[in-house]
Amino acid sequence: MPRRWERSGSRHRAVVDPPPKLNRVMKPAAVGFRVHSGWTALVALTVNKGTPSILRRQRAELARTFTYEYRQPYHTAAKMPADEAGVFVSRMRAEARRLALEAIRKLEGALGKEGYSLTRSGLLLASGRPLPELAGILASHSLIHTADGELFREAILDATARCGLPCATVKEKDLLEAAPRTLGLKSSDLLRRIRGLGRSLGPPWSQDEKYSFLVAWLSAVAPPSARLSARVATRGKSRRQ
Repeated sequence: MPRRWERSGSRHRAVVDPPPKLNRVMKPAAVGFRVHSGWTALVALTVNKGTPSILRRQRAELARTFTYEYRQPYHTAAKMPADEAGVFVSRMRAEARRLALEAIRKLEGALGKEGYSLTRSGLLLASGRPLPELAGILASHSLIHTADGELFREAILDATARCGLPCATVKEKDLLEAAPRTLGLKSSDLLRRIRGLGRSLGPPWSQDEKYSFLVAWLSAVAPPSARLSARVATRGKSRRQ
């Protein structure tokens, strides 16, 4: 450390200056989500020269009380009087958004300590049609199933927006067709990479982790907040970190 001399009365004493603070260069990272009723799988990664490296694999709960009643809010609301049903769904929506935000903030903090800045996100979407008002949803069992999933996916979208993270979205049914085109890889090469990652990382490496990994990778190279599909990906220009 650099030293300098200071005068103190008739004497001089050595003073050690602290080292200068260095500006830390943060490496960009992305996170992908595959949402279920009441929870989400997530995978965070960084991309260097076109090669992704996984930083985190984890699960985040989006319902404070993790029971069927709260993980399936529209199923529960269907058994309630109409006025209570709306209040219950609104409460569960607010709770899911709050927990999603907590999960992303916690991930940002952990990655930051390791020198990574979370800059992108990706989310898998369902294939369901737009939902009607609450009464219409509760009148249809199939729409109740759809609405339960959408509530928790919307919580992730809300949280990424509040964190300032662009979120690329892709329908799950399109993922395996859109990914090779967007990433500029043959399907066989992409699948080989995914299998190789599973062998090197070990469990868990289920479909949740694989799909979360893929949508995170897509979000890292796609234009911000892109909505990807097999058709869009063929003509969209990829942008690598």
